[in-house]
Amino acid sequence: MTTTPKPGAIPGDDRQYSPTRLDGWLEMVNGPAREQPEALTRVQIKALTPRQLLVYNDRRNVWHANLGPFKTAQLRQLHEGLSEIVGSNRHDGDKAKPAALVDAYPGIGKSTAVMEFGRDFHLQEIELRGDTTGTGHRRVPVVYIALTGNTQIRGLNASICRFYGLPTTGDADTLAARAVDAVLSMRTSVFIIDDVHFLASGTSNTVRMVNQLKFLSNTFPVTLIHVGVGVTERGILSEGKTLHAQFGRRTTELTLLPFQVEDEEGRQEFRRLLLTAEQKLVLADKYPGMLADDLADYLLARSSGHFASLMALINRGCYRAIRTGAERLDVELMNSVKNDAAAEEARLELVAAIEAGLLSAKPKSWAPKSRKRKES
Repeated sequence: MTTTPKPGAIPGDDRQYSPTRLDGWLEMVNGPAREQPEALTRVQIKALTPRQLLVYNDRRNVWHANLGPFKTAQLRQLHEGLSEIVGSNRHDGDKAKPAALVDAYPGIGKSTAVMEFGRDFHLQEIELRGDTTGTGHRRVPVVYIALTGNTQIRGLNASICRFYGLPTTGDADTLAARAVDAVLSMRTSVFIIDDVHFLASGTSNTVRMVNQLKFLSNTFPVTLIHVGVGVTERGILSEGKTLHAQFGRRTTELTLLPFQVEDEEGRQEFRRLLLTAEQKLVLADKYPGMLADDLADYLLARSSGHFASLMALINRGCYRAIRTGAERLDVELMNSVKNDAAAEEARLELVAAIEAGLLSAKPKSWAPKSRKRKES
């Protein structure tokens, strides 16, 4: 049964796709940049009709939910490392290509950062070589797959086939052959394998993880970018056992660090992020320094310097500010916003350090300035 949309209904700008499917990946890569909604004053907002207000708030909510990615120093460093590895991997098919392992804490934004690199690389390849191969196939420079718990070799191959839209029937060897044919015909040169730590899920069998990663590097003539949590701690890059040593020699470890405010450089970088995010917020009573000055220490404590936790907090704060009519972010409003459990667990220790004067997100050169805030 089909439902006819209400007259004047709007679809919204929620872009529902999965980057683990080719059509979803292409939608992410080629999708137009979102347009920042116009910043209206309280008087202008009050003049909107109920429907106009509903539409305006809907646009603001989806905008705030999709802020970024921001080109922080950490992200730029990671992209430089990935670019060096991928760009120099121009080996012929009979030679194994060195891989990258992006290993970082949860909630740092590593998946988003690596996908952004993959998007940029995809667009660069299409610009350089065209969107069609010499044999008439669609050019697909990048494959993105995300693993699930206890993934086996067959599951790996099925995920790759599923990305291309190929059948997922058959044993591991059949699926591998099917996937290799797609890689060669569509000239794929990069695989992004997210949540690679799931390869050892359940049994924590490091040898099995190494075997599966080595299988990928031996089977597919591409640069592998593995993304995971605590992978290095399992010892897969360690010298010692021959298998581990061989994999370690072929893999370069990269990471993405939380924001550090122990030194002036870190504090300046955190402030630049908050200033950039602040400019993107669409709230009637937003003012210069709302995040970067008045909420810097608070946001550091609530997010523990983790990018994903910080952006979730700001997004939810904006949603509440719009829904309640506050139209600004302040401590009172933000105290009513819930954040992820890990960030909340670290909060008390950070608050204590800030209150004791042992830690601050504000650069030493920062000095509070009197500014006229908009009144409700």
